Amino acid sequence: MLWALLSAATAIAETPTLKIWHAYRGDEQAALEKVIKAYDESEDGIDIEILAVPYDSFVSKLEAAAPRGNGPDLFIAAHERIGAWSASGLIQPFSAITDDLHPATVEALSYDGQLFGMPMAYKCLALIINTDILSEPPATTDELLDMTPTLLEKGITPLAYQATEPYYHAAWLHGFGGKLFDGSGKAVLNDPANVESLAFVQKLQDQKVVPEEPTSALISQLFNDGNAAAVINGPWFLGEINDNINYEVHPLPRISDNNQAAAPFLTVDGAMISGYATDPNAAAKLAQHLASTKSATRRAIEGKQSVATLSAYDNPQIANDPVIGAFRRQLDATVPMPNRPEMSATWEPMARAVRRISRKALTPQAALDQAQTEFDIVTRPPPPPANPTIYIILALMGLLGLVGWLGLQIRNHFDGMKKHWSAYLYVAPAAIAMTALTAIPFVVGAAVSLFAYRDGGFTFVGMANFFDIIFARDWPVTSSLSFYFTLGVTVLWTLSNVFLHVSIGVALAMLLREPWLKLRGIYRVLLILPWAVPNYITALIWKGMFHRQFGAINALLEAVGIGGISWFSQFSTAFAANVVTNTWLGFPFMMVVTLGALQSIPRDLEQAASVDGASGWQRFWHITLPLLKPALLPAVVLGSVWTFNMFNIIYLVSGGEPDSSTDILISDAYRWAFTRGNRYGYASAYAVLIFVILVLYGKIGNKIAGRKTI
Repeated sequence: MLWALLSAATAIAETPTLKIWHAYRGDEQAALEKVIKAYDESEDGIDIEILAVPYDSFVSKLEAAAPRGNGPDLFIAAHERIGAWSASGLIQPFSAITDDLHPATVEALSYDGQLFGMPMAYKCLALIINTDILSEPPATTDELLDMTPTLLEKGITPLAYQATEPYYHAAWLHGFGGKLFDGSGKAVLNDPANVESLAFVQKLQDQKVVPEEPTSALISQLFNDGNAAAVINGPWFLGEINDNINYEVHPLPRISDNNQAAAPFLTVDGAMISGYATDPNAAAKLAQHLASTKSATRRAIEGKQSVATLSAYDNPQIANDPVIGAFRRQLDATVPMPNRPEMSATWEPMARAVRRISRKALTPQAALDQAQTEFDIVTRPPPPPANPTIYIILALMGLLGLVGWLGLQIRNHFDGMKKHWSAYLYVAPAAIAMTALTAIPFVVGAAVSLFAYRDGGFTFVGMANFFDIIFARDWPVTSSLSFYFTLGVTVLWTLSNVFLHVSIGVALAMLLREPWLKLRGIYRVLLILPWAVPNYITALIWKGMFHRQFGAINALLEAVGIGGISWFSQFSTAFAANVVTNTWLGFPFMMVVTLGALQSIPRDLEQAASVDGASGWQRFWHITLPLLKPALLPAVVLGSVWTFNMFNIIYLVSGGEPDSSTDILISDAYRWAFTRGNRYGYASAYAVLIFVILVLYGKIGNKIAGRKTI
């Protein structure tokens, strides 16, 4: 009996476990897990472990865990990163029968002639119409233009979509025969057909077919309020539509100029085998099962997925679903999003091109020529590898020097440390936390600045990233993308904000201390609220208020006879919008600091000066302000550092528009890391330079303030 139990336990311990990761939620997750559970029960000798990973962190967790043996054997993800993942060995190719899968979905999951995943589901854009406004969708772009005047007379936007985003523009780009990469894989952003597509979008904007400065929130609001006849959006938008809106989904209209269908990007979710899978054959077998007719039918019916398996559409319940059927018809007119690693570097240049023609800053041809130039610079080859020997020697010397300095400090203060050992125990948790959360990340970030990242790997390049930035090798000094231009904007941004924060904060504090002012307590609470509200919420509110077409600020300007302003179309107004938003957030801090400092200033001094004939301004300038300086100067230094790195306001209000000219150093570093070809080393070099600038500023501020402030 004991032997039998031991044998059973051994068999259980030796049963292989197949780990599968996905990022589905709701009905999609429930349907997928039912399919996998049924498969698990039918397969002997294998256990399947399912993990639902949050969508926002799926890629980062996967790329960190898989190479270290902690990742999945099989995972379900969108196909866009296949090129980078295959180059880094994160996924492996496999052979499978794909006759029952839509060719476009198979193409999406193929790279360099090899299949890297089984297509399971797809997403793409389509035309969603309000049937209370339109009885039939426009079949062609000419029909769309013809119905525009009638709808505009009724105050209805004919077509609402995020016209300034390249993902949404891709439908027109492909409809005109455009492309981002040629047959050899070379980027051709300024292809003649691409120019035609931009000219068409400019026509839509000139004739007010689409709203100005469209955002996802604006699109949802217009459609749900019944103020948009149609939108271009994907299946994710359907959950945002109000119950009282009657709608239908249809394929996008054809281009009247060439009778070609508008073809949006196709995104395919595929079951991919990890390059670190313990049992690739078992993972491949499960992947093929997930794309089978039985699995696809269940996922389509219960999970409401648009599946890639063609035979699933023979099921009447799926075939008769109006939404799934519409996206299935659109699938025939889609273009798989390129899965080349260079694709990620096209988004920002193309977005700039669309926005430049939207505000008529450049012609379509000039805008795309500039986009091509920007892409070529961002994707240029990394610096040549450098010899790390001298850097290792310097690092070791620095480490030995630090250890020696710490040892000297301990020896010199050993008696005091021994006497007050309990105090060090109280300080230890904070010291450990600061080391773990600040010092170590800084050291790691500084080390990354010495490397170049490409195709999933890092190459040591020494100080090359710093030289490229300091000597402006990528961009001219006058370019809005150069370090020096951005540094100048950052300094101007910091000075403008700190001046307004201090002047408004001090003025309000002086007013609120006056005894004749009634309800001072209420005013103090109200005036501190802007500081209490999370700044990203405030930023989004102000962003909406600055909207060109529907913003409250332009509505007020028009009410008093001043025309509305396109706030984010030129540097001066976009910069002003950022400053106004951040001033609203920053003056309460200076007001509170000043109110506290005023409590220690005797009113007798001012009264005596008044008796001597001093005016109000003279009393403030020669008595109050000098006595406020000990409290204000440290606050100014601290506020300057906060403002210097105020990422949220720049990112959420102006977004760096126009052409990244309102970006500050911290937001520019973010873009180098995540939207300009993942140049992590370059971005880290930016961060190190920001740190150096702030340290120097802090030292000067400390000297002026006469004491330590940071």
